[in-house]
Amino acid sequence: MALLGRAALAMWWDMAPEARADFEHWHAHEHFPERLGIPGFRRASRWTGADGGEGVFVMYELEDHAVLGSPAYLARLNAPTPWSQRLMPHHRNMVRSQCRVLESRGGTTARQALTIRLSPAAGRADELRAALRSLGEETAMQPGLAGLHLLRHEAPPIAPTEEQRIRGLSDRVADWVLVACGFDAAQLQVLSRSTLDDAALVAMGAQPGMWRGTYALAYAAVPGDMA
Repeated sequence: MALLGRAALAMWWDMAPEARADFEHWHAHEHFPERLGIPGFRRASRWTGADGGEGVFVMYELEDHAVLGSPAYLARLNAPTPWSQRLMPHHRNMVRSQCRVLESRGGTTARQALTIRLSPAAGRADELRAALRSLGEETAMQPGLAGLHLLRHEAPPIAPTEEQRIRGLSDRVADWVLVACGFDAAQLQVLSRSTLDDAALVAMGAQPGMWRGTYALAYAAVPGDMA
């Protein structure tokens, strides 16, 4: 198993407790069906901060990168429903990366996910990718772990959308995204503190100053679930 497609949309934001119940109802029962009805959207997953905080991580797995600029997707981004319009302002500190899949090994919807936002050091992108490719082959088979996936942001050539305007045109992006999935939270933390700690990633070719967070799976669906 691996990511379902050659592209992915990875997003992080904070959702205040007072809006959380409405958000989760909307996201599962309106937003997921809407997105999974767009050609090229192959799987959606929503994750919440493993520390119980306000953090949310969402990933859409896509057939290919062209889906991110497709007429069907842009039509939804530029015509948000009333429920979407009400909740979009509550998506605080949005990081939204429109990615190509560089490497993908193993499963993606295990109990928890470690996400690391990083960038390659100058002239070391190929070196970093090769190191993470090799690591992915090992990680997918380790006890308690399920998969490792590497994404790279590449913005499609489209104008700002209505959803972005509602959020104040303040979305940030992550350059590269590393997603490690596992069913044993303790083993995932061991991975984060050892093989994938900051020093190890810098030695592989990453720039210092990466960001990381751990999330618990809340809901995952594919288009057939929406029928």
